[in-house]
Amino acid sequence: MKAIVKIKNLEKYFGRLHVLKNINLEVDAKEVVCIIGRSGSGKSTLLRCINFLEEPSDGEIEVDGLCIPCSLKGKERRQRVFEIRLSSGMVFQEFNLFPHMTVLENVMEGPLTVKKMDKASAVKIAEMNLERVGMIIKKDEYPNRISGGQKQRVAIARALAMEPKVMLFDEPTSALDPELIGEVLTVMKSLAREGTTMLVVTHEMEFACEVANRVIVIHDGELVEQAAPADLINHPQNVHTQALLERYRAGKSPQVEA
Repeated sequence: MKAIVKIKNLEKYFGRLHVLKNINLEVDAKEVVCIIGRSGSGKSTLLRCINFLEEPSDGEIEVDGLCIPCSLKGKERRQRVFEIRLSSGMVFQEFNLFPHMTVLENVMEGPLTVKKMDKASAVKIAEMNLERVGMIIKKDEYPNRISGGQKQRVAIARALAMEPKVMLFDEPTSALDPELIGEVLTVMKSLAREGTTMLVVTHEMEFACEVANRVIVIHDGELVEQAAPADLINHPQNVHTQALLERYRAGKSPQVEA
């Protein structure tokens, strides 16, 4: 199957801090890839480089056939970044909903303002995607009247309303209370069954085992291992993967140790 995301020799620095080191990765259409690693390992930065919320320091990003090498500058680069952002929906740890807009208006906003869609069409696509995430019944509510899990489902619907080719999830359950995590993961499992291409930064290993085609491990800015979930969990090859999985099994958060 053709790769829809290609990352070649990606480097990212924040000042002198080397955050991503020679990352090479391809993701096929309809593939679900989960990204795991300790906090501060570069997982979120990797996602943010894919849709240029962070500018890569070096290397090349390609999404849906549109390639942006770091050498590309000026107007052409800005246009390609715009097009890649249209092709890649992003769901953040925090929901980032507009508090003064209803659920429906939040989901309509992208199609209206970015795609210049007429209001009737924007309403139709917003309602369709709210239905997909089980939130159509709350379409006239404001964000302060719904739970955290419901807010995240609205955020997913908002990303889907732009009809992206790839969905990027940056720890989408980390800001939720434990009892609300399941409802968001259920929506993501449904998207996976529909054939949505997804890159997911997560600590939810049960979700990764059930849904992912592949799990990749990032340690200190490097991609140290990648494999099918069962292979990675049962036969980890890298010492950092082994240590990370031990922490998961012990029920500990995989944070950077002091």
